[in-house]
Amino acid sequence: MPYTMFMLDGQPVAGMGLLMPHAMEAGQPPVWSSYITVDDIDATAAKAKELGAMLLMEPMKIPEAGSMFIATDPVGAAISFWQADQHLGAGVFNTPGAMSWNELACRDVDAATAFYTELLGWGVDVQRFGDSTYTVVKVGDRVNGGVYDMSGMMPDVVPAHWFVWFTVDGTEAAVERVRALGGTVQRDPWDSPFGRMAVVTDPQGPAFGLITMEQQ
Repeated sequence: MPYTMFMLDGQPVAGMGLLMPHAMEAGQPPVWSSYITVDDIDATAAKAKELGAMLLMEPMKIPEAGSMFIATDPVGAAISFWQADQHLGAGVFNTPGAMSWNELACRDVDAATAFYTELLGWGVDVQRFGDSTYTVVKVGDRVNGGVYDMSGMMPDVVPAHWFVWFTVDGTEAAVERVRALGGTVQRDPWDSPFGRMAVVTDPQGPAFGLITMEQQ
């Protein structure tokens, strides 16, 4: 099956592949998939199952590139895991055109963070913004993503999910490019403590976020 690697200044930033035939037959829509790097794919898969995850794809080797498996975590969000061989993953982050953030939207933050901290050794830092909280996850001292409670924010039919954000140099301009290229704006630009944000979908339907970082 063909696989496309997206590059920015000679560095990989994301990939694109066809949905598996069984997924298309089941009516699965196109989605962005987040990957977490691990040292031992088989041991991680076994521990994930012990902690309540369900494997959607058992560990498999991608010749020369690495090994992977896909699971749904205990709160129902699909997530992929990667043990690198020659392909380390994305080579650049937090710059316009590259990914900046992964976050888990779910309805049980405690269950989610308990799973990932036990499985991966992540640290957590709960931050408060007015009446709401946001849980930042860390690998050592490095901030690496977030988890938040989607209850009341999204319809009950929307399952827990990981969501990908990309950095742009000007959110309004990026939103207009989305429209011009056949995409849809799901949420118009707004200001947040982190920067100017928007949520969009591409012409095939997968949603992703755009953000002009505050420090830019």
